[in-house]
Amino acid sequence: MDELKTKRDGMSEIVKTVCLWVESFIFLFGIYIVFFGHLTPGGGFAGGVIIAGGFILIMLSFGRERVETFLPHRRITLLESTGAILFVLGSLFGLFWGDKFFTNLIQKKFGSLEFKLLSAGQIPLYNIAIAMKVMAGIFLVFWVLSITRVVLEKNGLKMVKKK
Repeated sequence: MDELKTKRDGMSEIVKTVCLWVESFIFLFGIYIVFFGHLTPGGGFAGGVIIAGGFILIMLSFGRERVETFLPHRRITLLESTGAILFVLGSLFGLFWGDKFFTNLIQKKFGSLEFKLLSAGQIPLYNIAIAMKVMAGIFLVFWVLSITRVVLEKNGLKMVKKK
């Protein structure tokens, strides 16, 4: 019985099959929200939450080990740090070129292209950086919650890592 339980990670075959069909649409929709966030409702935060939801769906459906094969802890923290650094560096570009902090240099140099993908200048780049940070942060919180549990003892609370 234990051997059967260890081989079967995640949920039922129906849930896994539906997840396989839906996960690519979730990621594609999250990427669309990130890239077109300056033209439509959305942006980096909303797109990052949607992409993190896709990873959480995979983790719930197939188990933690499947997600850890292509998104280990080091890569999650690297994505979160990279998103923050890219956002700060993008906002400092204005200071490097003798202008104000958070100046939209691309739009200032090339002008406005009304309702085009690059019409907002640096804002899509900020959306990508924010999406990386939000996606990694939300998924990291979910991942940490999935590997820890709280055990109530007589002396107080104790954190125990799940096996």
